[in-house]
Amino acid sequence: MSLTARWCAVALGLVALTLALALALGHWLPDAPLLVASLTLLVALPVAVAVVRSQLQPVLSLFRALTGTVTTYRDGDYSFGLHWPYQDELQDLVLAHNALGDVLREQRLSLVQRELLQDTMLQNTPVAMLLVCDGGPLVYANIAARQLLHQGKRMEGLLLQDVMAQAQAPLREALARGGDGLFAVNTEHDEDTYHLARRSFTLNGRAHELLLLRQLTAEMRRQEVQTWKKVIRVISHELNNTLAPMGSLAHSAMELLRRGQPERLPQILQTIEERTRHLDEFISGYASFAKLPTPRLQRTEWPHLIASLQAQLTLAVVGECPDEPVWLDLAQMEQALHNLIKNAHESGSAPQEVQLSVRRLATTFLIEVMDRGSGMTEAVLTHALVPFYSTKRSGTGLGLALSREIVEAHGGSIGLHNRAGGGLVVSLSLPRSPTKL
Repeated sequence: MSLTARWCAVALGLVALTLALALALGHWLPDAPLLVASLTLLVALPVAVAVVRSQLQPVLSLFRALTGTVTTYRDGDYSFGLHWPYQDELQDLVLAHNALGDVLREQRLSLVQRELLQDTMLQNTPVAMLLVCDGGPLVYANIAARQLLHQGKRMEGLLLQDVMAQAQAPLREALARGGDGLFAVNTEHDEDTYHLARRSFTLNGRAHELLLLRQLTAEMRRQEVQTWKKVIRVISHELNNTLAPMGSLAHSAMELLRRGQPERLPQILQTIEERTRHLDEFISGYASFAKLPTPRLQRTEWPHLIASLQAQLTLAVVGECPDEPVWLDLAQMEQALHNLIKNAHESGSAPQEVQLSVRRLATTFLIEVMDRGSGMTEAVLTHALVPFYSTKRSGTGLGLALSREIVEAHGGSIGLHNRAGGGLVVSLSLPRSPTKL
């Protein structure tokens, strides 16, 4: 019976009961109609209230149960269900409510399984991951991050600046620069190279920043092996391209001498000389990288160094130069900075956007060469400092690598990162005192 039919039956039953009672009392008390009406109401009204209450009680209980299950759903507990014994409209509501609970329970179980899978993947990835809430406390750190920065201990709830205070200086400097970039950390037996990636987003209405630290040492070593193979192929190709024509020309010269026709000998000898000079220049370019001499440090004023660079290339100086001199090998440092400035001009940047700044820090000088070119992709940033790696069609891949060798021979370090708004920044850190070497 439907809910409407059941309530109609109750109402008709109460009306029939009231009429029957009134007729019976009227038969017994025909001369007192007012008394009959009063007695009828006195008897029928409590009966009607009791009957209506008995019919409403299951409905009210169902409503209270619905309220309770909605509360448990809001708390994330979908294990409760309802039962309604009548086949009416309320049963349809109960069945729909139970079906909703089943769907939510399945979705919650699936979500928990996905979260467990994602957490397992994030915890076991070799990339160190840190999630910072609004520049304040850390809300997530995986196993790699804990091992790298906090001796394997939990980091959630700690402030990023407190954790970074215990980290090595190159990592702190990379974070202070902002953006993505490379930096190197010295260990007991080697030097490890890391790539820092930063991403900002809004989560639950609050700004968050995700920091990713990926160790590139093994990858760079594999890349170096591939690069050396490439170098061998390039050198072999260049030698073959030079020696084969020279051998042919020498044979031709011998034939001309045998025939007594020396008229073409000057042309042949000139061609051999040109090919020899080209080969010498080619080998010298590679030898300059392989045989970098030890820097001869001398006291140098910054205006002198910058004026020498500006005489060769278009360069804008940002800010004031330190009045404290620097100890360096002037010729080598000019070569390193010349390579970096030349790269900045070849990056697609406008010449006036190529800039250089020099700042004095606590124990180092920081030199930055900036441009507004196309910047570098993450893959290029990863391999940019590897010798002989180049994205230019005719590039040798020696410019950045040679600059890195020169800076490190001075006891400094070099780093790359993209600029906000486009372009690249190459940062050179040099010790303020020659005793730092």
